[in-house]
Amino acid sequence: MNGILIENIKQLVQVRKTDPGKTSSFCRGKDMSRLPYIDNAWLFIRDGVIDGFGPMDSCPYTEDIPLGTKIIDATGKCVFPSFCDCHTHLVYAGSREKEFADKIRGLSYREIAARGGGILNSAALLHQTSEDALFEQSLVRVRELIRFGTGAVEIKSGYGLTVEDELKMLRVIRRIGEETPLTVKATFMGAHAVPAQYKGRQSEYVDLVIDRMIPMVAAENLAQYVDVFCETGFFTVEDTERIFTAALKYGLRPRVHANQMDFSGGVQTGVAYGAISVDHLEHTGPDEWEALAGSDTMPVLLPGSTFFLKMDYAPAREMIDRGLPVALASNYNPGSCPAGNLQFMMTLACLKMKMTPEEAINAATINGSHAMDLSLRFGSIEVGKTANLFVTVPIPSYEYFAYAFTSPLVETTILNGKITEQ
Repeated sequence: MNGILIENIKQLVQVRKTDPGKTSSFCRGKDMSRLPYIDNAWLFIRDGVIDGFGPMDSCPYTEDIPLGTKIIDATGKCVFPSFCDCHTHLVYAGSREKEFADKIRGLSYREIAARGGGILNSAALLHQTSEDALFEQSLVRVRELIRFGTGAVEIKSGYGLTVEDELKMLRVIRRIGEETPLTVKATFMGAHAVPAQYKGRQSEYVDLVIDRMIPMVAAENLAQYVDVFCETGFFTVEDTERIFTAALKYGLRPRVHANQMDFSGGVQTGVAYGAISVDHLEHTGPDEWEALAGSDTMPVLLPGSTFFLKMDYAPAREMIDRGLPVALASNYNPGSCPAGNLQFMMTLACLKMKMTPEEAINAATINGSHAMDLSLRFGSIEVGKTANLFVTVPIPSYEYFAYAFTSPLVETTILNGKITEQ
């Protein structure tokens, strides 16, 4: 018997009914403000999955507890499903704090990139780093994410920009999924920036991505998705369409960095090619909202980057009011958001994007899981789902989680039905 009983839970958050017929699960529009929870609850985990839950007065295990069950007393504490961080670049080498100082002195993201900084700086550092060293550096960030309450994560390549280094990154991403309790989805992002040696020959680099990188990624089954930085000064809509067309032939579903610095056309392109997500969206208006309406493409907002780069925030309030879904992710990366704490991202979403705590929690859990094709296994408390959840320290209510944004509130993490050791 491999069981865990969590009892006397102050609030069991994000509880939903299991529907065997559904193919995905997420919230959009007004439904994002609805966060079902149970006061004074219990939850039982059996063999790695959620076996049952409900109010304490209906708990069948108050006296007849299965042999070998681990009991957690959650008096005064909340239980959440683990966060689903659907946009990260957490596999990288070194750091870029000198560029942080450049930003303080007034240089823009584009100006830093033009001087050889930004993504190209990270690519140079990664080229000099062995695969094992890259894994060990990334493992520190993985452990940090788990402590913050994250249980499933999407990780992109894109700091390689050569065939060999992109494959190196993707092998490290695969190793993280194999050797840690995190559930990992991998994204190939060779089209993150144009390497210096291809300056003035962007179409030739796109040819390299299409003709060599994508086939080799697919041959080793190293990724589930392909991503493109469709943005002014990076890759055009035409580049993006070429890459997506090639990727789909190999079974790689698109996602796209879009509209971070301008109205790039990336949102419309992503929707047209069936992207699972379109991410950033600081510059978004009626044309983009119309394209997203009725699709299952998830808009993913990254307030940590907006905060760090001192840009305007994505119009989350208007998007939700127009009936769209929204997910929140960390965008953990060395240049624009060297942080993976979704608690802080939720605070930014509430304060800067006018989302309610309920909307922010839905965005970081069930909607984030949809943006990784994982909503049937993760993102909510449902019977039969993988037991990925965390127990907080004593807190007054679930609203407190985004309110107390610098307080360490995660006490116990359970991933795949097992208590993780930190």
